[in-house]
Amino acid sequence: MENAKIAKKLVAVMNECSHVAKNGINSFHNYKYATAEDVLQKVNESLTKNKLASIVCPTLESMVDVTNLKGNTEHLATVTVQIHLIDSDSGESVDLFGIGSGQDAGDKAVMKAQTAAIKYAFMLSLCIATGDDPEADGKTDEANCTDSQNSSKPTAGSKPKSAPKKTASESIAICAGCGEEITSEKVVQFSVSRFGQPLCMDCQKKANRAA
Repeated sequence: MENAKIAKKLVAVMNECSHVAKNGINSFHNYKYATAEDVLQKVNESLTKNKLASIVCPTLESMVDVTNLKGNTEHLATVTVQIHLIDSDSGESVDLFGIGSGQDAGDKAVMKAQTAAIKYAFMLSLCIATGDDPEADGKTDEANCTDSQNSSKPTAGSKPKSAPKKTASESIAICAGCGEEITSEKVVQFSVSRFGQPLCMDCQKKANRAA
């Protein structure tokens, strides 16, 4: 059987990485999640223990400017990675693939996208289940929160206002893969629960093929 020796080691890695602690906290939405550091530290310990070397080859697929709901311009980067795993004993090798996106007003968009791609490449390939949301940092979440949410809070002595109806433009999400608008809320909800980020149907298909 081809790659039988490295496959046996990967089974051991999957067993050792079946649980990852959640040490990250999203302060804006108030939930805990497994950070990239949590995942990579766990995976690296297991890979080195089983004498498996890893080589990461990232590719910047796109970099576009997007406007968040507060009207500020940010950079949205999409990165794909190919992770080459090599068995130092037998010389056998396998490749893992991942895709990730990162959004930032400064110069960290590519770094965020690359980190997410590596994290989810390992999580999907090694079947690491954490059951949590993607590690969108609190600043990103806060930036994408409309000012009307804060202004709608009632002040002392004032009557609470009824929540405004959503307009069509407010329900539009941006695909983290290609930057196109996603008008279907169901597509957004499914892609976030499945891939940890909003993806259009075409990018979901690409992510499935990459996994």
